[in-house]
Amino acid sequence: MFGTEAGMVPPVTNVDYAVFGAVPLQLYIQTDEKRYLEMGQNIADQQWTKPGDQVKVSVEQLAAFQKGFSWHTRMWIDDMFMITALQTQAYRATHNEKYINRAAKEMVLYLDSLQKPNGLFYHAPDVPFFWGRGNGWMAAGMAEILSSLPLNNPDRPRIMKGYQTMMTSLLKYQAPSGLWRQLLDEPASWAESSSTGMFTYAMVVGVKKGWLDSKIYTPAARRAWLGLVSYLDENADVKDVCEGTNKKNDKQYYLDRKKVTGDLHGQAPILWIAAALID
Repeated sequence: MFGTEAGMVPPVTNVDYAVFGAVPLQLYIQTDEKRYLEMGQNIADQQWTKPGDQVKVSVEQLAAFQKGFSWHTRMWIDDMFMITALQTQAYRATHNEKYINRAAKEMVLYLDSLQKPNGLFYHAPDVPFFWGRGNGWMAAGMAEILSSLPLNNPDRPRIMKGYQTMMTSLLKYQAPSGLWRQLLDEPASWAESSSTGMFTYAMVVGVKKGWLDSKIYTPAARRAWLGLVSYLDENADVKDVCEGTNKKNDKQYYLDRKKVTGDLHGQAPILWIAAALID
């Protein structure tokens, strides 16, 4: 990060690049080396600093920024891992509550805007489909925030309600295989592993933290875990991971997404689950 490959550190020009800042912050937590803290904290702060003219920002993003939210706010559910994971990591590294407060307020905005009565989330306001991995980002994002959010934070009850409502809904949509589907409410849709990994992670964390009833969610998480590991091949690569996906108001677009083997969107959540199980 500081030598010949420093150019690989992404610029903070969009939400997907900025989440990289969680990495140096974790390295700081583990090593106590200040250079990692400085890099990660700088990226986290840029997420709440008005962007320069060279960065493309929509009218809606600027409006959100003027209301105190990140200028990365675009109302895609993916954002609720990309933004909140970075800010939560900055809080864990610095113990400065401004970071976790940012994450919490951002999460509440998305919950109020995108969560439907059935507990699930549209990919975006203009895309009325319950895309699996997008919902996975929400589940994992809420689990991460709630793991660090102070008990007296005024936004905690709202986030907990959103999380528990989602977890209840997911029980209804789990397939017999233990996995969840590419489109969660479409029984004919294919089983998708990255979303399953994120949902399982969120459930394991919830049971361990006492947010979820272990008698109900332990069996669901176990079925999902056993289903997931059956999707691993001899190289420890997980199959049927949805390829990287833009938003589109077209159901067939989501159903036709390619199934990838070994994609990190699927590999990482399996490791998250394993780490949570042995924590």
